[in-house]
Amino acid sequence: MNTIPTEYALLLAAVLFALGLVGILRRRNLVFILMSLEIMLNAAGLAFVAAGASWGRADGQIMYIFILTLAAAEVSVGLALLLQIRRRIASLDADATSRMRG
Repeated sequence: MNTIPTEYALLLAAVLFALGLVGILRRRNLVFILMSLEIMLNAAGLAFVAAGASWGRADGQIMYIFILTLAAAEVSVGLALLLQIRRRIASLDADATSRMRG
């Protein structure tokens, strides 16, 4: 059975993490920021799975299940906050939320 080298999987995880970080830093729309955060969480999960596979243990897959749980909680709370921000400000611009008071 041919396997992917661990270095390639970790390189892909690093590229995905960097793309997510750039998306968080460059975008102003809160939905895109939330999506970039999801990309970063998936990159971390890929790194855990690749490391676990190279060690021959299931620890990476267990950590990935925890990351999926964290991502689901983050999405539900994040989308609820986005709905409230959209209702109060009528915009999903990250700079518009800095004007919120009280």
